Amino acid sequence: MTDRLARARATGILAVLRAPSAALALETAEAIIRGGVTGIEVTFSTPDAPAVIRELIARHGDAAYIGAGTVTTAVQATAAAAAGAEFLVSPGTLPDLTRAMIDTGRTVMTGALTPTEVMRALELGVDVVKIFPASLGGPSYLGSLRGPFPDAPLMPTGGVTPDNLAAWFAVGAVAAGAGGDLANSASIAASDWGDIEQRSTRFAAALAVVRA
Repeated sequence: MTDRLARARATGILAVLRAPSAALALETAEAIIRGGVTGIEVTFSTPDAPAVIRELIARHGDAAYIGAGTVTTAVQATAAAAAGAEFLVSPGTLPDLTRAMIDTGRTVMTGALTPTEVMRALELGVDVVKIFPASLGGPSYLGSLRGPFPDAPLMPTGGVTPDNLAAWFAVGAVAAGAGGDLANSASIAASDWGDIEQRSTRFAAALAVVRA
Protein backbone atom coordinates (compact mmCIF):
# COMPACT_ATOMS: atom_id res chain seq x y z
CA MET A 1 0.00 0.00 0.00
CA THR A 2 2.90 2.35 0.68
CA ASP A 3 4.02 2.11 -2.95
CA ARG A 4 0.47 2.62 -4.21
CA LEU A 5 0.01 5.67 -2.01
CA ALA A 6 3.27 7.25 -3.08
CA ARG A 7 1.99 8.16 -6.54
CA ALA A 8 -1.27 9.61 -5.22
CA ARG A 9 0.55 11.60 -2.54
CA ALA A 10 3.10 12.93 -5.02
CA THR A 11 0.36 14.04 -7.42
CA GLY A 12 -1.71 15.67 -4.68
CA ILE A 13 -4.75 16.68 -6.76
CA LEU A 14 -6.91 14.48 -8.96
CA ALA A 15 -9.05 16.39 -11.44
CA VAL A 16 -12.44 14.68 -11.65
CA LEU A 17 -13.18 14.95 -15.35
CA ARG A 18 -16.75 14.66 -16.69
CA ALA A 19 -17.26 15.68 -20.30
CA PRO A 20 -20.04 15.20 -22.86
CA SER A 21 -17.68 13.66 -25.44
CA ALA A 22 -14.32 11.99 -25.66
CA ALA A 23 -12.94 14.86 -27.74
CA LEU A 24 -13.93 17.45 -25.13
CA ALA A 25 -12.54 15.24 -22.38
CA LEU A 26 -9.15 15.15 -24.10
CA GLU A 27 -9.12 18.92 -24.61
CA THR A 28 -10.09 19.46 -20.97
CA ALA A 29 -7.39 17.13 -19.70
CA GLU A 30 -4.77 18.85 -21.83
CA ALA A 31 -5.75 22.26 -20.44
CA ILE A 32 -5.62 20.92 -16.88
CA ILE A 33 -2.19 19.39 -17.40
CA ARG A 34 -0.89 22.59 -18.99
CA GLY A 35 -2.06 24.46 -15.90
CA GLY A 36 0.00 22.25 -13.61
CA VAL A 37 -2.38 19.62 -12.25
CA THR A 38 -1.22 16.22 -13.51
CA GLY A 39 -3.72 13.88 -11.87
CA ILE A 40 -6.65 13.13 -14.18
CA GLU A 41 -9.62 10.95 -13.17
CA VAL A 42 -11.60 10.24 -16.33
CA THR A 43 -15.08 9.31 -15.15
CA PHE A 44 -17.22 6.66 -16.78
CA SER A 45 -19.93 9.29 -17.19
CA THR A 46 -17.70 10.48 -20.05
CA PRO A 47 -18.35 8.69 -23.37
CA ASP A 48 -15.57 6.29 -24.41
CA ALA A 49 -13.75 6.78 -21.10
CA PRO A 50 -11.28 3.91 -21.72
CA ALA A 51 -10.29 5.41 -25.07
CA VAL A 52 -9.67 8.78 -23.40
CA ILE A 53 -7.54 7.12 -20.74
CA ARG A 54 -5.53 5.22 -23.35
CA GLU A 55 -4.90 8.36 -25.40
CA LEU A 56 -3.84 10.47 -22.41
CA ILE A 57 -1.36 7.82 -21.32
CA ALA A 58 0.02 7.63 -24.87
CA ARG A 59 0.50 11.40 -24.88
CA HIS A 60 1.89 11.92 -21.40
CA GLY A 61 3.21 8.63 -20.06
CA ASP A 62 4.56 8.89 -16.53
CA ALA A 63 4.36 12.70 -16.61
CA ALA A 64 0.68 12.46 -15.69
CA TYR A 65 -1.24 10.21 -13.29
CA ILE A 66 -4.21 8.92 -15.28
CA GLY A 67 -7.05 6.82 -13.90
CA ALA A 68 -10.75 6.07 -14.10
CA GLY A 69 -13.57 7.40 -11.96
CA THR A 70 -17.24 6.67 -11.37
CA VAL A 71 -16.44 2.98 -11.67
CA THR A 72 -19.70 1.22 -10.81
CA THR A 73 -19.31 -2.22 -12.44
CA ALA A 74 -16.66 -4.90 -12.68
CA VAL A 75 -16.79 -4.59 -16.48
CA GLN A 76 -15.81 -0.93 -16.21
CA ALA A 77 -12.97 -1.76 -13.82
CA THR A 78 -11.59 -4.33 -16.24
CA ALA A 79 -11.95 -2.00 -19.24
CA ALA A 80 -10.19 0.84 -17.45
CA ALA A 81 -7.33 -1.42 -16.38
CA ALA A 82 -6.99 -2.74 -19.92
CA ALA A 83 -6.73 0.86 -21.15
CA GLY A 84 -3.82 1.42 -18.77
CA ALA A 85 -5.54 3.31 -15.94
CA GLU A 86 -3.19 3.60 -12.97
CA PHE A 87 -6.00 3.99 -10.45
CA LEU A 88 -9.70 3.19 -10.19
CA VAL A 89 -12.19 5.28 -8.23
CA SER A 90 -15.74 4.35 -7.24
CA PRO A 91 -18.25 6.73 -5.61
CA GLY A 92 -19.18 4.05 -3.06
CA THR A 93 -17.90 0.80 -1.61
CA LEU A 94 -19.70 -2.35 -2.76
CA PRO A 95 -17.90 -5.54 -1.68
CA ASP A 96 -18.08 -7.43 -5.00
CA LEU A 97 -17.17 -4.38 -7.06
CA THR A 98 -14.34 -3.45 -4.72
CA ARG A 99 -12.88 -6.95 -4.95
CA ALA A 100 -13.09 -6.79 -8.74
CA MET A 101 -11.27 -3.45 -8.69
CA ILE A 102 -8.57 -4.84 -6.41
CA ASP A 103 -8.16 -7.87 -8.67
CA THR A 104 -7.02 -5.58 -11.51
CA GLY A 105 -3.87 -4.77 -9.55
CA ARG A 106 -4.47 -1.03 -9.89
CA THR A 107 -4.60 1.48 -7.04
CA VAL A 108 -8.16 1.36 -5.68
CA MET A 109 -10.05 4.30 -4.18
CA THR A 110 -13.65 3.77 -3.05
CA GLY A 111 -16.16 6.17 -1.60
CA ALA A 112 -17.34 6.45 1.98
CA LEU A 113 -18.88 9.10 4.19
CA THR A 114 -19.79 7.59 7.56
CA PRO A 115 -17.42 5.86 9.99
CA THR A 116 -19.12 2.53 9.23
CA GLU A 117 -18.49 3.02 5.51
CA VAL A 118 -14.85 3.94 6.15
CA MET A 119 -14.45 0.75 8.21
CA ARG A 120 -15.99 -1.32 5.42
CA ALA A 121 -13.63 0.15 2.81
CA LEU A 122 -10.58 -0.43 4.99
CA GLU A 123 -11.67 -3.98 5.78
CA LEU A 124 -11.92 -4.74 2.06
CA GLY A 125 -8.37 -3.49 1.57
CA VAL A 126 -8.73 -0.39 -0.58
CA ASP A 127 -5.68 1.81 -1.01
CA VAL A 128 -7.49 5.12 -0.47
CA VAL A 129 -10.86 5.92 1.09
CA LYS A 130 -12.55 8.66 -0.90
CA ILE A 131 -14.60 10.83 1.47
CA PHE A 132 -17.56 11.81 -0.69
CA PRO A 133 -19.31 14.16 -0.85
CA ALA A 134 -16.76 15.90 1.33
CA SER A 135 -18.61 19.20 0.92
CA LEU A 136 -21.21 17.98 3.44
CA GLY A 137 -18.81 18.20 6.35
CA GLY A 138 -15.85 20.17 5.11
CA PRO A 139 -12.29 19.81 6.40
CA SER A 140 -13.49 19.68 10.01
CA TYR A 141 -15.41 16.48 9.27
CA LEU A 142 -12.39 14.80 7.73
CA GLY A 143 -10.44 15.94 10.76
CA SER A 144 -13.01 14.30 13.03
CA LEU A 145 -12.58 11.02 11.17
CA ARG A 146 -8.90 11.16 12.06
CA GLY A 147 -9.87 10.36 15.68
CA PRO A 148 -10.97 6.76 15.10
CA PHE A 149 -8.94 6.37 11.89
CA PRO A 150 -5.59 8.12 12.52
CA ASP A 151 -3.71 6.18 9.86
CA ALA A 152 -6.43 5.75 7.23
CA PRO A 153 -5.55 7.14 3.77
CA LEU A 154 -8.41 9.60 3.26
CA MET A 155 -9.05 11.67 0.12
CA PRO A 156 -11.79 14.33 0.10
CA THR A 157 -13.76 14.82 -3.10
CA GLY A 158 -16.51 17.40 -3.50
CA GLY A 159 -16.19 20.97 -2.28
CA VAL A 160 -12.41 21.14 -2.75
CA THR A 161 -11.23 24.56 -3.96
CA PRO A 162 -7.88 26.37 -4.16
CA ASP A 163 -8.96 28.46 -1.18
CA ASN A 164 -9.59 25.50 1.14
CA LEU A 165 -7.02 23.05 -0.23
CA ALA A 166 -4.58 23.77 2.60
CA ALA A 167 -7.28 23.04 5.18
CA TRP A 168 -7.88 19.57 3.74
CA PHE A 169 -4.20 18.70 3.85
CA ALA A 170 -3.84 20.18 7.32
CA VAL A 171 -6.25 17.55 8.67
CA GLY A 172 -4.41 14.70 6.98
CA ALA A 173 -5.72 14.21 3.44
CA VAL A 174 -3.37 12.08 1.35
CA ALA A 175 -4.66 13.76 -1.82
CA ALA A 176 -7.75 15.68 -2.93
CA GLY A 177 -10.24 15.20 -5.73
CA ALA A 178 -11.29 18.42 -7.46
CA GLY A 179 -14.41 18.45 -9.61
CA GLY A 180 -16.45 21.44 -10.72
CA ASP A 181 -14.04 24.03 -9.39
CA LEU A 182 -11.39 22.63 -11.72
CA ALA A 183 -12.98 20.72 -14.63
CA ASN A 184 -15.82 23.24 -14.80
CA SER A 185 -18.78 22.00 -16.82
CA ALA A 186 -19.73 25.41 -18.23
CA SER A 187 -16.18 26.06 -19.39
CA ILE A 188 -16.00 22.61 -20.98
CA ALA A 189 -19.29 23.18 -22.82
CA ALA A 190 -17.97 26.53 -24.08
CA SER A 191 -14.56 25.06 -25.00
CA ASP A 192 -13.01 27.74 -22.81
CA TRP A 193 -9.65 26.05 -22.39
CA GLY A 194 -8.04 29.23 -21.12
CA ASP A 195 -10.40 29.25 -18.13
CA ILE A 196 -9.78 25.56 -17.42
CA GLU A 197 -6.03 26.12 -17.59
CA GLN A 198 -6.26 29.10 -15.23
CA ARG A 199 -8.31 27.06 -12.77
CA SER A 200 -5.66 24.36 -12.87
CA THR A 201 -2.92 26.91 -12.32
CA ARG A 202 -4.70 28.18 -9.20
CA PHE A 203 -4.99 24.65 -7.83
CA ALA A 204 -1.34 23.91 -8.61
CA ALA A 205 -0.25 27.13 -6.91
CA ALA A 206 -2.33 26.30 -3.83
CA LEU A 207 -0.75 22.85 -3.67
CA ALA A 208 2.72 24.38 -3.95
CA VAL A 209 1.94 26.58 -0.95
CA VAL A 210 0.80 23.54 1.04
CA ARG A 211 4.07 21.79 0.30
CA ALA A 212 6.34 24.77 0.85
